[in-house]
Amino acid sequence: FLSVTEDLVRRRAEHNNCEIFSLEEISLHQQEIEKLEYLDKWCRDLKILYLQNNLIPKIENVGKLKKLEYLNVALNNIERIENLEGCEELKKLDLTANFIGELSSIETLKYNIHLKELFLVGNPCTEFEGYRQFVVATLHQLKCLDSKEIERSERIQALQNYPEVKQKIREQEQAYFLKRAREKEEAQRRMQERKDKKQNQMESEHGSESPESLQDRENHQAEGDGEQEMWRTVEDDEEDRRFWEELTPYTPESRLETHRYIEEKRRAKDNIRESKKREKSPWTLVTAEGKVLNVNVPKLHFSLKDDEENNQIILDLAVYRHLDTSLLDVDVQPTYIRVLVKGKPFQFVLPEEVKPDSSSAKRSQTTGHLVVSMPKAKEVILAKQKVSTSVKHSDCNMLKKNAKSGQVEKLEVDPSKYSFPDVTKIIQEKERIGQGPISLQPERITETKKSYVDFENNEDV
Repeated sequence: FLSVTEDLVRRRAEHNNCEIFSLEEISLHQQEIEKLEYLDKWCRDLKILYLQNNLIPKIENVGKLKKLEYLNVALNNIERIENLEGCEELKKLDLTANFIGELSSIETLKYNIHLKELFLVGNPCTEFEGYRQFVVATLHQLKCLDSKEIERSERIQALQNYPEVKQKIREQEQAYFLKRAREKEEAQRRMQERKDKKQNQMESEHGSESPESLQDRENHQAEGDGEQEMWRTVEDDEEDRRFWEELTPYTPESRLETHRYIEEKRRAKDNIRESKKREKSPWTLVTAEGKVLNVNVPKLHFSLKDDEENNQIILDLAVYRHLDTSLLDVDVQPTYIRVLVKGKPFQFVLPEEVKPDSSSAKRSQTTGHLVVSMPKAKEVILAKQKVSTSVKHSDCNMLKKNAKSGQVEKLEVDPSKYSFPDVTKIIQEKERIGQGPISLQPERITETKKSYVDFENNEDV
């Protein structure tokens, strides 16, 4: 059976940063849970708990949730109300579409003094005569039953007729218990028949056969695997039709049996799918003769550029923008490049031999493309380099000629010939007045003062 696991609770607690000790609300609906446990130990602060549409047969291990205010266990296999006395703050309880036939079990909810809303729609007990009167008279704290508000007059009348209604409920419960016993026996018999049938099929398939018949069977299987697979599909369809058309009562056993059948079929399909994946032939990247093929299994757009200026080949592979880089595997060889994108190979034969050790791969931050730079193996001297070397040679020849003729070539120092600033005049020279001993002060300062003694201020200038 499937029970509540810590991993499941953490995954469903994303809104609480996957912390479960301080969790106040959690939704575990449609998780195929068959046993309710551990929540009272892991999540003591729970206030809201959703467990609808599972396969839980019994309310248990929630009694220590003192702060629980709302419990939803609709669409499960619960047959009686129990183990909720410890939920002191419980205000709302949803038991819609379960199998509660023991209506007297609601008496355990007397201890939940804050319980205001109760839902029992879709349970067998709602068909009992006097059902609503019995619940209203038993649970005085209730304000609403099955989405219908309980009026004061209704409660007074229910309390007046309580002894008679209670007796009727007890009698109907006994009849229901006998019916459930028969249903359980029938379910047990049906399950045993299905087991025996499967056992007989397995024995007939793998039973004792003569060596000749085994050899013929193996040959037949080798020749007609596709035909056998088609036969198995037809047989499975026939079994499905029989299973779904069979009339069965709606019980916890039939609901569990249906779930088991669906799960079994799903696993069989998964096994077939896995076997087909294993049987699938791997991609041919290199032929038997050693010829490397161009392959683009991930079906990605790409471009190959010959960068003559830097003497390299650049591959731009349009990898998906949000693909994690860890899912890429780049392998550069002298004659070809291979990139595995999530295990799917992209392979391209290069037009020229490259240096694998000097190659580099990068991801574009804007497009996510994979850019691989591969330097060429053959060194190429560019035209620019030839021109510059020839100029240098000519300069050397000119210097030699000038040296022979006795002329000395001087550097150009005319300030008007160059545009960059004079760095020597960036910082202005400050007068060192009042710094250090008087004997060390510069004499030129006093001379400057003397030179301006005869200065006259001419206002006309």
